[in-house]
Amino acid sequence: MADKGDITVRAFQELIRARYFKTDSARGTPGTFMWLIEEVGELATALQDCAPDKSPPPSADDRENLAEEFADVIAWLMTLANVNGIDVADALRKYTEEGRVEGVKD
Repeated sequence: MADKGDITVRAFQELIRARYFKTDSARGTPGTFMWLIEEVGELATALQDCAPDKSPPPSADDRENLAEEFADVIAWLMTLANVNGIDVADALRKYTEEGRVEGVKD
């Protein structure tokens, strides 16, 4: 059963568009991409802080920060898609349609 906090990809992208598109579109693709990359860097740091073999083990605050960094990366990715007119839910269909994406990367 879905949690009442669940949201579809399309609904999330529309929420980001409604809240931020005016500012995001004015910033453009290069500036928005740089914000995305900054958030990816913050995610990388949070992943290191929560490494399974970290001693001492990650704290609850470390784990909460990790979750927030994942959310930030997804939000900035949606922003970049909005600025470029890409419907992410449609783009993700390549992973749900049999035979479109096969194999794994090593």
